[in-house]
Amino acid sequence: MAKYQRLMDEIQQQIEAGIWLPGTRLPSLRQQVAQQGVSLMTVLHAYELLESQGWIVSRPQSGYYVAPRALAPAPLSVAISEQVDINDFVFDVLQATRDPAIVPFGSAFPDPALFPQRQLMRSLANVSHHLTPTDALHNLPPGNATLRQLLAQRYARQGITLSPDEIVITSGALEALNLSLQSLTEPGDYVVIEQPSFYGALQAIERLKLKALAIPVDARNGIDLVQLEEALQRWPVKACWLMTTLQNPLSVTLTPERKQQLVALLARYQVPMIEDDVYAELWAGDAPPLPAKAWDRQGNVLHCGSFSKSLVAGFRVGWVAAGQHAQRIQRLQLMSTLSTSAPMQLALADFLATRRYDTHLKRLRQILAKRQQMVRQALMKVLPPQATVSEARGGYFLWVTLPESINTTRLYQRALAQGISIAPGQLFSAGEQFRHCFRLNTAWPWDSRAEAAIVKLGQLMAEGQAD
Repeated sequence: MAKYQRLMDEIQQQIEAGIWLPGTRLPSLRQQVAQQGVSLMTVLHAYELLESQGWIVSRPQSGYYVAPRALAPAPLSVAISEQVDINDFVFDVLQATRDPAIVPFGSAFPDPALFPQRQLMRSLANVSHHLTPTDALHNLPPGNATLRQLLAQRYARQGITLSPDEIVITSGALEALNLSLQSLTEPGDYVVIEQPSFYGALQAIERLKLKALAIPVDARNGIDLVQLEEALQRWPVKACWLMTTLQNPLSVTLTPERKQQLVALLARYQVPMIEDDVYAELWAGDAPPLPAKAWDRQGNVLHCGSFSKSLVAGFRVGWVAAGQHAQRIQRLQLMSTLSTSAPMQLALADFLATRRYDTHLKRLRQILAKRQQMVRQALMKVLPPQATVSEARGGYFLWVTLPESINTTRLYQRALAQGISIAPGQLFSAGEQFRHCFRLNTAWPWDSRAEAAIVKLGQLMAEGQAD
């Protein structure tokens, strides 16, 4: 064992034994050098790692102190991942959904037949007739001016005043989210994500070499604000990547009160939030939920949206309302993808200007709600005892929690062999906490093929219990 690790273990044991109480000043670096007979760099490295793990805190010109709650260093429900490695598994699961012979319960996308393809192609044809060589330049970051103005008007109808200059058009929401995260962090920084989390967040953290602090999300109430504040107190968090409306995979939506509390909490600690709001248009009920951005008074929330889940997946057009961060995000985009497709931006601007979007959304929400209810009813008939299904209010996902004896990664493999895909819980965490859960996509047609697939899943779950 390395010398710094031995010193770390010794200090942790002393804290757990109550030798060093919360708030107590620890021996200085030079005192530890003299006592331990090690180098100054060894002691400094040990102290820095203890601080990054929440055991101790540093105070400028004062030294190192035991963290306020160091007797319980990190709640077991807060997962700390120094390294995230999930890309290969995500690739395998998503590739499986491309086969038309597979029942796509594991897909991330809604049924493309629900989108107004004919009208969109008409808009694309309209703008294609008038494309000029300079259009590519006019649609470089921050993106098409008309499209950004139309988006700003949609925000205004929700009571959110945003200048079109704050909006950057991106190649889908995932680029918006990744660029936002990149603009706020450096390798090695701590980022708060949800637990369970959208796998795109895990992939981005892996790619940017960041450290994840996963805060539990409850299927009824959303993110645990108490544990979030504890994480903000203990670690130098640089950003949060959160979904406040129809969180993926749980489909939970925070109440307006909790969204307001969340924004106020992050403002107090001056930590920016990347709000992943790609399912915002797929709400159920009488009125659309406001994004957390609606309570942002300090430009602390980077609000990311997309047309991929509500209008058309293939165009790959999203955006981020980035406020003060817009210029940096534009520069990052120019250095990576350069810009979003000019014809697609122009076609979407043409379609949105016709006001047909809201008519389409109303129909889409009705169909998705009906299909979700049909799948849920069928699923409840075949689940094993003690299994639960999330009470989704909108969107097109159901989160299924099985008895812990059932491993859903094995269930996924067995189901795939039978022509059925699911999204196993392993996709949504860097650890093993959700190995007995899976996500089900309910957006596809409910027919005899889908019904038979649910029955087969029930049989496979029963077999999994017997393993």
